[in-house]
Amino acid sequence: MRRCKNILLVISLLFVPFVSAERPALEMAGLKLSQLLFFADKMYVDTVNVGQLADVAIASVLKELDPHSSYIPADEVKRMNEGIKGNFEGIGIAYQIVNDTVVVNQTITGCPAERVGILPGDRIVGVNGENIAGVGVKQSDVVKMLRGPKGSVVELDVFRKNDKSELKFKVVRDRIPVYSVDAAFFAAPGVAYVKLNSFSVTTTDEFAEAVKILREQQPVDAMIIDLQGNGGGVMSAAVDLANLFLVSGKLIVYTSGRHQDRQEAVSSSRPGVMKMTDIPLCVLVDEYSASASEIVAGALQDWDRATIIGRRTFGKGLVQRPLKLADGSEVRMTVSRYYTPSGRNIQKPYDDGSEKYYRDIENRYKHGEFLEVDSISFPDSLKYKTLLEGRVVYGGGGIMPDVFVPLDT
Repeated sequence: MRRCKNILLVISLLFVPFVSAERPALEMAGLKLSQLLFFADKMYVDTVNVGQLADVAIASVLKELDPHSSYIPADEVKRMNEGIKGNFEGIGIAYQIVNDTVVVNQTITGCPAERVGILPGDRIVGVNGENIAGVGVKQSDVVKMLRGPKGSVVELDVFRKNDKSELKFKVVRDRIPVYSVDAAFFAAPGVAYVKLNSFSVTTTDEFAEAVKILREQQPVDAMIIDLQGNGGGVMSAAVDLANLFLVSGKLIVYTSGRHQDRQEAVSSSRPGVMKMTDIPLCVLVDEYSASASEIVAGALQDWDRATIIGRRTFGKGLVQRPLKLADGSEVRMTVSRYYTPSGRNIQKPYDDGSEKYYRDIENRYKHGEFLEVDSISFPDSLKYKTLLEGRVVYGGGGIMPDVFVPLDT
């Protein structure tokens, strides 16, 4: 009897597209996916994991949208939020899986991976003698391999650009604190230097505390904020940091999308908030400064409030919203673009696919952009002007610094 019911259900599903051709496109697309999973479960020659197939389908759909929309399985959601708050035990890297290979985006300052010499851009191809490249490794697999009790050892096989032979590292796991402020000291008498590695819910408080401690030593007459290698994080933290350096009523950033009305973040004065609107300010950036870092740099540059020093930033101007799915998994979908006060969207192009998008940094290096400012060109259509002094700035591919610093300096 049960077999007959399954056959009848299959027959009915087969006829649905023909009798429901007038259905809206969204409803029809959802129905097609449901049919496919049903057929795979009930008719495919071998046993299949339908849930796993659904995961692959979701990830594939998001990959077609843009490079930053992503799918996070339920068992990884908690781990993905650890960069925003808390701590964990591991080796201290931020990474992503690109073309089936684990690529290091960032090493956390002072943590085990940095101590042994692992660098951003390194490709981890083996863990404890097991190959993990080109075998369909998942985020959850990498987490289980790299995380572990403090004091335990993990052996990594690494390929590095321009090194012909494979590198091997023994990394002793440790507790990895998630702090935003790496360093705060006086670079010169009266000139405070603060290095931020990310933007989290604690960033502004950490920054304020660091400046408070410095002011107890001597007056702060000027400031350098180092955002080199800072890949971003919580957008509100970037707004709060920029707010410290702008007088009230100045637009910091706005977002807009096809289904999202324009939303603005404007500087303000709030009780208990330390404002530094008059001191000279420099912001250091490089090709790994992204997202929230670019919001800060763009706002302070547009209002002629800071001198931006370094190299062109990464170019991520898309805003993701976390959307919960039925099983506790999460989709982080791009819902809008963010714009600097002058109207710049600094998102670099991604029309040619994710692979070319993530190789952009490598291509910049090959084209000489890291060594010669003259190798960088922007079309006139991306030309904007700062809001007070009318200086020319550019959108469409990162924040171009006011003062260029070659990589080999």
